[in-house]
Amino acid sequence: MDENFQDEQFTGIIKFTPPLYKQRYQFIKDLVGKYKPKKVADIGCADCTLLWMLKFCSCIEVLAGLDICASVMKEKMHRLSPLPGDYLQPTERSLTVTLHHGSVAHRDACMLGFDLVTCIELIEHLEQSELKKFPEVVFGFMSPSIVVISTPNSEFNPLLPGVTLFRHSDHKFEWNRAQFQSWALETARHYDYSVEFTGVGHPPKGMENVGFCTQIGVFVRKYPKASESAQSEKPTKAAYKTVFKAVYPSLKDEKYLQNAVVSEVIFTAQIIKQRLLNCLMSECEEYNDDPTERKSKFQPSVSCFPEDLRKLVVEKGMEPFVDGNVVYIPLKTILSFPKVNQLCGTFEKLQQLIVGKVTLSSDGSAVMFTTEDENEEN
Repeated sequence: MDENFQDEQFTGIIKFTPPLYKQRYQFIKDLVGKYKPKKVADIGCADCTLLWMLKFCSCIEVLAGLDICASVMKEKMHRLSPLPGDYLQPTERSLTVTLHHGSVAHRDACMLGFDLVTCIELIEHLEQSELKKFPEVVFGFMSPSIVVISTPNSEFNPLLPGVTLFRHSDHKFEWNRAQFQSWALETARHYDYSVEFTGVGHPPKGMENVGFCTQIGVFVRKYPKASESAQSEKPTKAAYKTVFKAVYPSLKDEKYLQNAVVSEVIFTAQIIKQRLLNCLMSECEEYNDDPTERKSKFQPSVSCFPEDLRKLVVEKGMEPFVDGNVVYIPLKTILSFPKVNQLCGTFEKLQQLIVGKVTLSSDGSAVMFTTEDENEEN
C-alpha cells in the first residue's frame, strides 16, 4: 500500500498521510526549490496557508495572494506579518507580502511580473463565465514563467465515502483526467506554454487505473514575454483592493543593516576588550603590580588570546591595546571577524555604518572603551 494512503477497512474511511492539502502544498514547495522563483502569486489563496509556508523559502522576495473572499483571507493573514525575531535578526533577502481582494476574471497590473503563479483547487469553484476568462487573465495577461493548476480528479470520487456528485458544495464542476488534460493542452497551445501532468494522493493498491486524487498541470512558458507587450495590456484602473501588506526587515535596508553592524561591532569589541583586561590583570598579579596605577601603553602577549583571535591580532597594525584607562580595538581587527566582514565587506563601509553610533578614536581607526566601564559592569 502506498505510504501516503491508508484504508481503514472497518470504517470505510480513506485517509491520506500526510493529508491531501499538505501534499499539494509540499508539491509547490518542491517546485519552488527546483526553479527558485523570486516572485510568487497564489490565486485563490483562501486562508493564506500556502503563502505562509512559502514565506520561509529563501529565494522568494515577493509573495502575493488573491481571493474573491476577503473575510477568509483576513482570518489568518496576521500569520504573514513579521515576527519580533525578524527585526532582531534581519535576513539578507527582502520580502514583501501582499494580499488582494478580487476576481481572477479581472485584470490588475499588481499581478504582473511574477515568476510562478499557483492555482490550487481553484478552477472548480469558478462559474462558466469566469472559467472562460481565467486563461486570458492568467496565461495571456499575467503570463508568468510557470503556472501550477490543481483540481479534483472525478475518477477518484467513487473511492471517497459520502461523495455523490462533487466533493464540495461550492464546486461548479469536477473534471476527469481526459477533460482536464484536454482543457490544459488547448490552453497551453493557445498561449505558448508546455504542460506536464502529475498529481498527489495515490489510489489504493490495485486501483491505480483511477489516477491521483488531485490532478495537477504544470505549465511552463515557452518564450519570454516582451516587456512592451505587458505594458500595452496594462489596465488603467485597479480591479483589486489591497487588504494586507507586510514588508519584512532586510539587511538591504540601510537602517536595519546599520543596526545589525553596530550590534555586532559592540559584541565583538566587548569580547576582545575582556580578553585584554584579563591579560592585564594576570600580568599585574604576576609582578605584584596595581593595574589601576598603570598609565603607560599596555600590549599583552598574543599567547593570552585563543587561537582564532591570535591569528587576527598578530597582523600588522591590528593589535588591540590598553593605554591608561582606555581600551583600543582597531576596526581592522573587528572587520576580520567573519560576521562583521559578511555584513560590511569593506573598512570604509564599516566606518560609515558605525560613526556616531560607537565611540571611535580621533582618527576613526579604533573602537574605544574605558576600564571604568568594565568596573561598572563588574
